[in-house]
Amino acid sequence: MGTENSKNEERRSMVFLRKGPKLPAWEDALLAGREPKSLLKRGLRYVSLSLIMKGMTSTPDFLWGLHEVQKLNLSRNQLVVIPPSLGKLDRLVVLNLGGNCLKCLPKEIGLLRNLKVLFVNMNCLKEVPAELSLCRKLEVLSLSHNCISQLPLSFTDLTSLRKLNLSNNRFVQIPLCIFALRSLDFLHLGSNKLENIAESIQYLVNLQIFIVENNNIRSLPRSLCYISTLELLNVDYNAIQTLPDDLYLLRRLRRIAWNPMDKGLHIAHNPLSRPLPEVVEGGLDVLFNYLRDRKEHN
Repeated sequence: MGTENSKNEERRSMVFLRKGPKLPAWEDALLAGREPKSLLKRGLRYVSLSLIMKGMTSTPDFLWGLHEVQKLNLSRNQLVVIPPSLGKLDRLVVLNLGGNCLKCLPKEIGLLRNLKVLFVNMNCLKEVPAELSLCRKLEVLSLSHNCISQLPLSFTDLTSLRKLNLSNNRFVQIPLCIFALRSLDFLHLGSNKLENIAESIQYLVNLQIFIVENNNIRSLPRSLCYISTLELLNVDYNAIQTLPDDLYLLRRLRRIAWNPMDKGLHIAHNPLSRPLPEVVEGGLDVLFNYLRDRKEHN
């Protein structure tokens, strides 16, 4: 009888284990006695490791011994802190920390001298360490959806940076260091608290996409019209009443755009003074002709 009861109890335990929550991949590997390196994926370009959506509140210690990893995805967890040990992964090229609860980044991030892509969007950052500017190979940086209001002046050293997303933060003005980033072709500052665009914007001579929608901008600087590379200019949802006469110089803007994904001039939801609202409805050619004529008669 005792033996039968033991067997029934064992069966119930097995059923419970089968129905229990599935272990995250890395825990499953370690409990099975497997080498942590077995989690690495060796692709054509990078040795990668993905621990996305594992419910982690802290990073596993074994991670910092995987020195060969080049692409690391820790996004959409519940991480509160990234330890200084991050600096040991000096072969990293791509690092995704998006969708966590990070309040700061370790200064050791500056040791990642091969880093080209960094996502820290959707966190709780209030500042960015100056040491990040030591990552001179950085080309893509997303700090969107945080609580950042300024950037360190040392960011001027990020001369390889091409794409910068600072949307949904607390910037009152465009940080001065940005105007030194001459390689930028994409700059997103939408949903901040900007009240103006400095004349220094003209120094971003390679800028193709410039998004400042949903701010408090009252006018556009004349110098903006000299960035001949601009293909998308989004100033939707601001407080703009008039437009600079030289706007017609932006010849790569092909249309008045309404779809957020379309290239062109996005100018909707602004209190434009008359007759600009009617002119805009006629399309970009009509608007540019109007501005050109207005300039000639002034």
